[in-house]
Parts: sequence; C-alpha cells; structure tokens
Amino acid sequence: MKQRAPLTLAAVAAALAAAAGIAHLTAPAAPAADAKPAAAARMPVERSALVCPAPSSSDIAETTYTAITPGAAGGGKGTARLLGATKEAKPVLELKERGKPAGASASGAEAPGLAGTADGILAPGWTAQQTTKVSVGRARGLLGVGCTAPGTDFWFPGASTAKGREDYVHLTNPDDTAAVIDIKLFGPDGAVKSEAGTGENIRIDPRSTKAVSLASLTPGTQLADVTAHVTTRAGRVGASVQVGEEGVGADWLPASADPAGSLVLPGIPADAASVRLVAFAPGEEDADLTVKLAGPNGSISPAGNEQLHVKAGMTATLDLKDVTRGEAGSLVLAPADKKKPVPVVAALHVVRGTGAKQELGFVPASGPVGPRATVADNRADENATVLSLTAVGADAKVKVTASPGTEAGEAASKEVTVKAGTTQLVALAPAGAKGAYALTVETLSGGPVHAARTLTLPHEGIPMFTVQTLSDDHANVPVPRAVQDLSVLTR
Repeated sequence: MKQRAPLTLAAVAAALAAAAGIAHLTAPAAPAADAKPAAAARMPVERSALVCPAPSSSDIAETTYTAITPGAAGGGKGTARLLGATKEAKPVLELKERGKPAGASASGAEAPGLAGTADGILAPGWTAQQTTKVSVGRARGLLGVGCTAPGTDFWFPGASTAKGREDYVHLTNPDDTAAVIDIKLFGPDGAVKSEAGTGENIRIDPRSTKAVSLASLTPGTQLADVTAHVTTRAGRVGASVQVGEEGVGADWLPASADPAGSLVLPGIPADAASVRLVAFAPGEEDADLTVKLAGPNGSISPAGNEQLHVKAGMTATLDLKDVTRGEAGSLVLAPADKKKPVPVVAALHVVRGTGAKQELGFVPASGPVGPRATVADNRADENATVLSLTAVGADAKVKVTASPGTEAGEAASKEVTVKAGTTQLVALAPAGAKGAYALTVETLSGGPVHAARTLTLPHEGIPMFTVQTLSDDHANVPVPRAVQDLSVLTR
C-alpha cells in the first residue's frame, strides 16, 4: 500500500532545482533555534495491492473469494478488482462500496492466482479472503488464506519435505516484469542443500503463478519440519505454502510475522487434538524462549514444555499435544532473558478430530491488529465462525463489527474488554445474515491485541476448519509535514 503526498508547484520546482540546477531559490529565513519538526500527519492510503495464490486444481474444489473495504468517513469514488494473474484471465471479483463485502466463486479448474488493486475510497483497509473446500481425496479439507500485499521476504516455519506431505510454495507475480526468487530450507541440523541449485533463480513470469514443490528441491532428504525462506532477487511476489498431509487433509500455511524477540500465535481451537510448535532463529545467536498459553482465565506454562531452545539457523519443534484441554487459547513466546531478545519466526501445526476424521490447520505468528484489522470471509452457520482476541502487556478494549452479508443482513457491533494475558472468544454475526460477511476489529484502548478467526465447516463428521490471523490493515500512513514552504522562485 502507498500514499502519495501532494506536492506544491514550489516544492516540485525546488526538487528540480536541486536535481538539475535549472533555477535559483531565494534563501528562506532560518528557523528558530528551538523550532520542533512538524509531526507527520496520518492520511488514508490512496492505493492498495493484494495477491491471492491459485487454489486447488481439483475438479471438485469449490473456491470462494470475498473482499471488503471497511466503512470510513469521507466521500469520493474508488475501484477495487481482483483479476486472474494471467493476462488472458477475466475479472473475478469487483468491489463497489465500502462496508459491504462482495463475493464470487469458481471451480478448481477455472481459478487462477489472482492479483488486484483498490484505489480511492476503496483502498484504505481493503481486505480479501480465499476459501476452498475439497470434499474428498488426499487433498480434502477446508483451505483458507488471506490475500496479502506482494513482498520480497517470507518465512514459513512448519513446512515439510517428509513422506506423506505435499508442500508447494505458490508464487504469484502481480507485475508486468518478471520476478526472480530463491527458496532456502532449514531443518533441525541447519541449512538443507538443494539439488543442483534448484532453489535459486526461479523465474516467475509477469502476471503469472508458479507452484514449486519443496520436496523437489531436496530429493532423497525427508524432513518432518523445515523452515522455508523465500526471497526475491528481482521484483516482488505473493507467497503462501499449500500443504497436503496424508490422513489429515490440507490447508494453507501463511508466512510468519517478521522475526521478533516475542511472538503471539493466536487462535488455537478449544478441541485441538494435537498442537506442534515449529520455530526458527534466523540470526547468529541461539534463542531461549518461554512458552505460555493465554486462555480465557489467564496464562499458564504447559507442564513439561515451559521453555524451548532454538539453535541459530536450525529449526526447532515442541510437541504440545492437546495443550488447550477444551479451552481455546493463544501461544505466547517471549525471551527467557528479557535483556537478550533473539529474533525468531514460528508457526503451529494443529490437528482436530480423531482417527480417519482428522483435519489439519496452521496458526502462524502474527502482529497486533493495531488501529484496525479485518477478515473477510465468515459464515453465519451455528458455531461456524469464532473470533479469538488476545491481549498482551496490558488490558485492552476493542470494538468488533460484523458487516452485512454478501446477500442480506444488517451490520452489528459490540465492545469487548480483554484482560492482559488472556484470550477471549467472540461470536458475532449480522442480523439476518445471508452469505459471507466480514469481521473488523478496532483497538479502542490498551493492548496490543492479537486476533485470529477460525472458520469451521464440518463435512461427514470431519471437523474441516481453517484459521486466519488478522493484521493491521495500514489504512492510514504517516505523511511528513514540510518544515518550511520554499515558495519563492526566481530565474
């Protein structure tokens, strides 16, 4: 997302003068000795960009796209469209008004990767969600992923090259020039050497999507848990990992939050049968982390799993089993020595159900919701949508708003107080909702607050689910104010 600061004619002339020497400026009066720099103003972004990966190509896959720009003050016009990542693809989804989501669907064979932009009043906070349901087969499951801004650096702890796993990094290039990317894998013993440099200089053609099998990068090396690091040499891409695991279904593994000394992984379902933490320290120092579960009544340290040691450059895991024990919560990682924080990335591999009716999902570390964050695709079916809110550091008060549905419904909102070190669940839907709706979380005071939405759509006794974390929508960005107005121009 970006914000263009309006420039005066004088400012443009001054810039040209400095660059090319084509004019002379009269010297402005010197500022007072005690003058303070003007504070940056926060202004709405003028343009947002999002990228969605190509969903399952199965003929029985049903994919839904939902997009929304949360309502805000002010008038004007705007456009928002998600388009196929290939030039020949037709528009899939267009958003026409703020505060009400738009929806579209496609079969697996018809759905490419998508890229799109929102301009004008539809840009601030523009959010899109891709949800795919596959009823049968090895890749069966509910696969959900939030469409993200294109970038240049992504960490995926929780990936795998093991037998019985099929992990593909989906890379979508939204631009008109080619992108070149590298993929590096790190296992429990450090960097994993790729076969003949196959993980380097991977070209992604303009406005196209490519899926790269992680197992193909290291044939003969099977590792249950690896950390994949995707970086660009040229251009920018959207990146997500599609995971299929024998016996437990499929889902998307989104990128972890940027490396940090403390992390929050929000939204572990109450009935999680298995939870495995995967962490990686990308720097040159080992990390010692405390592990706590923030539940509805406070934070506890899981017995026998109070700490995790992560060696530099090596992927570490911690089997937390059924850590929630019937109460939904969030995992909070912090440095064992607060004076020596070491940046790490992390994700959770979560399984619900038993026997042949199991389903997997992933919870990556996420940043706080900040002033506002939105998740676009929610369903009003009983217990289908649950929002998890976790406060760290201080008590927090947030406002949760459910938008109208794509087909019908009236917006609803409520204020929620979240005690520090706890996770609170919120079930909120618009009155008379039909179709998908959006949930928006706004921080009113305290915090920071981390949030995740769990969507559950059971199928033949299988608790098919997917978890999407919410992150600051960066609807407003700081724009520096000019200290002086260089408005006098002479020749």
